[in-house]
Amino acid sequence: MAATDKLASEKKEHGKAMNDTPILLTAAISGTGGVIKTRPEDFFVEELPLYPAAGAGDHTYILIEKRGLGTRDAIDRLARAMNVPRRDIGSAGLKDTHAVTRQWVSVEHVDPERLRGIDIADIRIRQVTRHTNKLRLGHLAGNRFVIKLRELTVPLDQAAHTAEQVLSILTQKGVPNYYGPQRFGNRVDNHLIGKATIDNDANRAIDLFIGVPDPRLDSAGMLQARQLYLDGRYQEALDVWPRQIVERRRILKALITNRGNKKRTFKVMDRHLKGFFVSAYQSSVFNRVLTARMPDIDKLLPGDMAYKHENGACFRVEDAAAEQPRCDRFEISPTGPLLGQRTTRLEGPAAQIEDPILEAEGLGEEQFRQMKKLGARGGRRPLRFQPRGVAVATGTDDLGSYLELRFELDSGCYATTLISEITKNPVEDEPTEPAPDEADTE
Repeated sequence: MAATDKLASEKKEHGKAMNDTPILLTAAISGTGGVIKTRPEDFFVEELPLYPAAGAGDHTYILIEKRGLGTRDAIDRLARAMNVPRRDIGSAGLKDTHAVTRQWVSVEHVDPERLRGIDIADIRIRQVTRHTNKLRLGHLAGNRFVIKLRELTVPLDQAAHTAEQVLSILTQKGVPNYYGPQRFGNRVDNHLIGKATIDNDANRAIDLFIGVPDPRLDSAGMLQARQLYLDGRYQEALDVWPRQIVERRRILKALITNRGNKKRTFKVMDRHLKGFFVSAYQSSVFNRVLTARMPDIDKLLPGDMAYKHENGACFRVEDAAAEQPRCDRFEISPTGPLLGQRTTRLEGPAAQIEDPILEAEGLGEEQFRQMKKLGARGGRRPLRFQPRGVAVATGTDDLGSYLELRFELDSGCYATTLISEITKNPVEDEPTEPAPDEADTE
C-alpha cells in the first residue's frame, strides 16, 4: 500500500471512530431529534467572567454582543475601529460563529468614551469599564446558554417531558465530559497530526496537514492543490492553494525553499499550531478512557484520582466507599488522563481500565519531552460535568415551534454533548477552537 493510501486509510478509520456517536448516559430514553442554529438567535451564549472588572486600571473592558461572527473576526473589526493592533485586544474564550454571543474583550490605553459611539457591523457594545490586567484565554468561569431546538421528531409536549427527564438525570449523575467533535477539526485529523508531532514524524505530520484529498470536504481547487502536493509539485500546489489558509501556504513555501526536505520544513511550522494539534491528541485519548468508564462516571474506584470541583485539585482515592457520598453530592468526580509528564497514573481497579489504553499509545520519555515543549505537560480532567440553572420551555415563532433549553456550564465543557443526550443525534457544530491562522477557512 502506498504511503499516501495508508495515511488516507488510517485517517478514515480514526475519523470514523471520532465521528461515532459517543456512548450516551441516557441511552435508554428515546430522543427528541431536532437541529440547532437554524438561525444565529437560536443559539445564545453569554460568558460568565472569572472575576468582576475593578472599574479602574489601564485596560478597558468591553462587553460585546456579536451575531453570526466568530471571536477572531470580531476582534479584527474592533481593532480596525479603534485603530489598534489586533494583538493588543484580549479575550477569555472563543465563541461560536453561528450564534448570538456576549463576551468580554480588553484593550490597553484606550479611552472608554471612544467606544460608546462606535458603529461596527454585527457587533453591539453593551458595556464598557476598566480593569488592571489584560484578558487572556482561560479567564472564564463558564458560559450561560439559551438554545432553541427545531425540527423535533416527536410532539412538542413529549419533547419537553423528555428533555426534563434527561436533564434531571444529567444534573444528578453528570454529563459525560467528552471533548466535542469541534476539537478534532472538520477533517477529523487534528489528533493524528498531534501524534505525528510528538513522534517527531515530519513526513507524516506534513502529509496529513497538506495532503490526503477528501472529496467530501474539499472544493475542486483544494482537491487539486492537495493532489499536486502529493505528486511533489509544491510550486503548483502553492499557486492553487487559497490565500486565506496562511499556515499551509507557509509550509508549502518552506518545502520549496528546502527542496522537499520535510524534516527541515517541519521546524518552521508555527509552535502554537503544533501545540493545538497535540492538545487534540490528548483529547482523543481522554475520550477513549471516558468511553471505557461509561456509564459509571459517577462511581469512584479504588486507585482513582478524584477531582475536587470546588478548586480543581486532585487526590488519590484510597477508600472508594468512604469517598462515594462526596461524589454523589457532586463535590468530587473520577478523572481521565490528559497525557503528559505530569499525568498521575491510576492504581488498582481504576488502573486496570485506564492503563491498557495509555500503554497502547506507546509513548516514551522523548514523546513526553516533546509534548512539554509544546505546552502539553499533562494532568487530569473530570469524567463528568454538572449543568446548572437548568430550565426547559416551549414556544412558537415565525419559524414554527421550538424546544428551548437553558443551562450554565463550566468553562471547557461542551454544550453539544449535553444536547446530544436530549436529541440522541450527533450535534453538528463548527469548531469553537480553530487552529491559529486557520479559523473559518475550511
